[in-house]
Amino acid sequence: MDRIRIRGGKPLEGSIPISGAKNATLPLMAAALLHDGPLTLTNAPDLADIATMAALLRQHGLEVVHDKVARTLTLSGAATNLEAPYDIVRKMRASVLVLGPLVARHGRARVSLPGGCAIGTRPVDLHIKGLEQLGAEIELTAGYIEARAPQGLKGARILFPQVSVGATENLLMAAVLAEGETELVNAAREPEIADLAMCLMRMGARIEGIGTDRLRIEGGHSLNAATHPIVPDRIEAGTYACAAAITGGQLHLDGARLDHLGAVARVLRESGVDVAETNSGLMVTRRNGLRGADVMTEPFPGFATDMQAQFMALMTVAEGASMITETIFENRFMHVPELMRMGARINFHGSSAIVRGVPKLSGAPVMATDLRASVSLVLAGLAAEGETIVNRVYHLDRGYEHVEQKLASVGADIERLPA
Repeated sequence: MDRIRIRGGKPLEGSIPISGAKNATLPLMAAALLHDGPLTLTNAPDLADIATMAALLRQHGLEVVHDKVARTLTLSGAATNLEAPYDIVRKMRASVLVLGPLVARHGRARVSLPGGCAIGTRPVDLHIKGLEQLGAEIELTAGYIEARAPQGLKGARILFPQVSVGATENLLMAAVLAEGETELVNAAREPEIADLAMCLMRMGARIEGIGTDRLRIEGGHSLNAATHPIVPDRIEAGTYACAAAITGGQLHLDGARLDHLGAVARVLRESGVDVAETNSGLMVTRRNGLRGADVMTEPFPGFATDMQAQFMALMTVAEGASMITETIFENRFMHVPELMRMGARINFHGSSAIVRGVPKLSGAPVMATDLRASVSLVLAGLAAEGETIVNRVYHLDRGYEHVEQKLASVGADIERLPA
């Protein structure tokens, strides 16, 4: 397995282009199942998870062309195979997003249960209950979700008992082809969901309430081919904002949007980091010391769970103490022991961690456990004295496009070491 070597202590200066959002691209790709297309997605990132979703859609029967030079994804054709097999779904939980489009368009689907993952279980019960309210008959058998709607789906009012990004996306796509009106109440409000809704509108869907927690979909209208630009990745932007802050540097994040950062921007400012809008992105600067700040992960516009590990890395070198509470996923503190190997002072119990800042971190060999934990160790390595080796960096390739090249371009001493 590849490793990444970092020699820390260099303030980062320059510009980093923010790629298209992974968490937006995956549901957008699944939306191609709703119509023969073509659906062309621009600003498409080159990531391992995108390749996994492309492989899944190809085995369903779609044609997927990823032009990495033009940064476009073009998807076309109708599904001829309605099963999403375990061997692919187990690699990426977002694969379950094919369930809604398949049953809505073809009247049936067989999709593997995704199971658990390193950061904890993420059940699909809200996806299933919502589809049942739309009229689908569902059985769980032999590790698969078997969904049938031979008479088609019917619009319904669906109240989510808790906010779920994946369930909102799956049911939004299903509702576009359901007969009549569907209302999704307590829907997730993440920018990636608004992006999906805008794409569906370009395809001919009728949706109201975009950006709110109440989506109204007038289903049953014919769809058409469309071209849609993928929103910039707010998690990548937040990560590189932390990179500027932890190294005491200044970075322009080309294409980043302040309104998509939510509480992350506010907490960075509380910590002593300047985050300013420009004509083409965000300028992030830290010239003075860092201050500890408390965070609790929440659905958007709250502090994103996908930024928790990166912010914890930043707080390891901040003055004072910080309390970080994780409310979205259990078992999402696996980066803590690795940060402590580098000299961080962290005590954690259950869903909360107390971070007491230290004057400096020390380079060490560390092990990545999941996507966001991986990049938190890279951030720590950028600030640490000496050399840090981050092992098992295949996690990084799932969600960060060319991370070592982007960081090297702004002054980091970083390189990938082939296996």
